[in-house]
Amino acid sequence: MCNNPLKPSPHKLISIDKLTQDEWTFRIEIAEPPNFGQFYEVSLPLIGEMPISTSGIGDGWIEMTIRNVGKVSSEIHRLQPGKNIFLRGPYGNGFSIADFKDKHVVIAAGGCGVSPVRPLIEYFYNNPGYVTDIDLLFGFKEPGVVLFENDIGRWQERINTIVTVDQVCGTWDGKCVGLITEYVKDIEMPEYKNMVVVIVGPPIMMKFTAMEFMKQGVPKEQILVSMERRMSCGIGKCGHCKVDSRYVCLDGPVFRYDEAEKLID
Repeated sequence: MCNNPLKPSPHKLISIDKLTQDEWTFRIEIAEPPNFGQFYEVSLPLIGEMPISTSGIGDGWIEMTIRNVGKVSSEIHRLQPGKNIFLRGPYGNGFSIADFKDKHVVIAAGGCGVSPVRPLIEYFYNNPGYVTDIDLLFGFKEPGVVLFENDIGRWQERINTIVTVDQVCGTWDGKCVGLITEYVKDIEMPEYKNMVVVIVGPPIMMKFTAMEFMKQGVPKEQILVSMERRMSCGIGKCGHCKVDSRYVCLDGPVFRYDEAEKLID
């Protein structure tokens, strides 16, 4: 009998970290870790299913940072540690860690786009010397929705990190205000040939951030983006995530920008 590739399996919910009012990080028990940048289809019986990237990878667990914005996510936010959450995957073509070896790496992420690059940053943080240099550039709408503040504070001790907010509502201890694109020029990029730039966030943010890096001299083939779409089946059968001739769930979600810019809806 063939296994059903669309059948999810139960996994124990270990803990919940409430980052903001709507974004919570769920630590989930799992046997085999995914690759950086891959995603899972996450579900609850009789409720529904949705694609979620991993925001943390550890020994025997993964983390997913889920925003409470709909039917499935709201029910997941009702779960308590010890309960089961259902997963299938991992799916997708993620980041190849070997591509970053001995390179100057710049990671630019907007909003929830910080989640899928967090495991990558943790790898570089915990393996000093794997890359020659690293810069982080994060953009959020306002101070109240800044994600992973504790992690960012820890990263800043070793890594050049720029955090900006589009607008200030309430108090803001950071010094940067404005769109993420305004701060690309503040990153020192002396050797473009030895660089890899990773950009993750809303499509419009990725487009204009990539343009700013290219203005600084970074070749588009050295820019990686992660495309978030409605990846429903995860195995290239339903067509929900198809763009031109490419299936994001199979060919992506990570693409080189010289490929991604040609994908037209």
